[in-house]
Amino acid sequence: MTKTAFSSLPLAAEQLSNIKSLGYEHMTPIQAQGLPAVLDGKDLLAQAKTGSGKTAAFAIGLLHKLDVKKYQTQSLVLCPTRELADQVSKEIRRLARAIPNTKILTLCGGKPIAPQLTSLEHSPHIVVGTPGRILKHLVDKHSLNLDNLDILVLDEADRMLDMGFYEDIMQIINNTPKTRQTLLFSATYPEQIKDISDAIQNDPVDIRLETSHNENKIKQVFYEFEKGERTQTLISLLHHYHPQSTVVFCNRKQQAKELAEALWAEGFHALALHGDLEQKDRDQVLVQFSNKSSSILIATDVAARGIDIKDLEAVINFEITPDPEIHIHRIGRTGRAGNEGLALTLFMASEAHRVNRIEEYQNTTFKIEKTSGLKRRDNFKLSPPMVTLCINGGRKNKVRAGDILGALTAKTDLPGKQIGKIDIFDTISYVAIERPIAKQALKILSEGKIKGRKFKVRKLS
Repeated sequence: MTKTAFSSLPLAAEQLSNIKSLGYEHMTPIQAQGLPAVLDGKDLLAQAKTGSGKTAAFAIGLLHKLDVKKYQTQSLVLCPTRELADQVSKEIRRLARAIPNTKILTLCGGKPIAPQLTSLEHSPHIVVGTPGRILKHLVDKHSLNLDNLDILVLDEADRMLDMGFYEDIMQIINNTPKTRQTLLFSATYPEQIKDISDAIQNDPVDIRLETSHNENKIKQVFYEFEKGERTQTLISLLHHYHPQSTVVFCNRKQQAKELAEALWAEGFHALALHGDLEQKDRDQVLVQFSNKSSSILIATDVAARGIDIKDLEAVINFEITPDPEIHIHRIGRTGRAGNEGLALTLFMASEAHRVNRIEEYQNTTFKIEKTSGLKRRDNFKLSPPMVTLCINGGRKNKVRAGDILGALTAKTDLPGKQIGKIDIFDTISYVAIERPIAKQALKILSEGKIKGRKFKVRKLS
């Protein structure tokens, strides 16, 4: 496959330099096919899976057209979940480093509205948010003005429709100029996507990327189990394959909760991600899993949508999905960036028809393995390599990642290479520490100061 350099695009030298500094060497297929159309001002209808680089595909485009001297909201990105909105905002901020004074604001539910109203007193250049909260500011509070909007992005539009946001989306669009550019991204292509495209777009460039994955990169193994043995079969899989980082998919949130409790009882560090969690708890679960402080994330499809986790060794379908396309998106979370991935699927005889549908969809035949071949290990432990420390201070306290790193290493013998990912939120921060030095790091932060101030610090279980 021919690799296309970002330098082939008509971007400013400062932007190209920043893109290079972020480690973007060549364009992904969605970027190579989509960015020229976006930069040319055309509407875009693109089918691309999670992890394809679609965020940069629209972010580079909207930043290229941004006029920071105009204190107006020029771009709006709609996302289905708070997690995806936060992720998209972070990526746009990274790509906007070469454009001084760019104001980017995230507007999502589950967060207090008063600080958002204050931030909106001076119009942000770019707004990223979920439909419900955007609509609240737009229609109920009249705090968001989209009269000067140039670009509207619908990210993961299929999931927004699945979650019942169609009417909200259309109401938001009715409050935007008809002359805007509209970019619609969807992982799947149901009929409703074509309908909404016809309603809101003008002769869009249509890009479809292959949704299946390279079989050489993802090893798929199916296991048939007897009724009542689902959880024990999962435990046997964890013993046998010993994956250091695993997402386990359930079809229902209640199943996700119960499975997390069952695995904890067996000594596994497993966390559940589902729709009933408060925003603070959702953030904490994702932080612990992404920074390697937890080995197993149990999730429903809706809760996991838009989450991009690097170096994921395995995906386990604890409950096989009835939709082959969802199966493809589940397993596509492993085997990324040229790495090999492992996808394990459990099913009962009564669910064999679902396996058949996936085989037909992928035009292949899977070998069904026996659970008797799974080997359990004596004294087996799947301990995560990192521990997360939670600091009671964040952005609003002017705490930055460098401040935390400095507090840990400046006047101590703690090696910086043993300090992992640092996540800063509005009023709270998290830092991952290698397990052997976690107690020492906790003592340093608890007894010392960060940026000259004392903060409460605790270890997350």
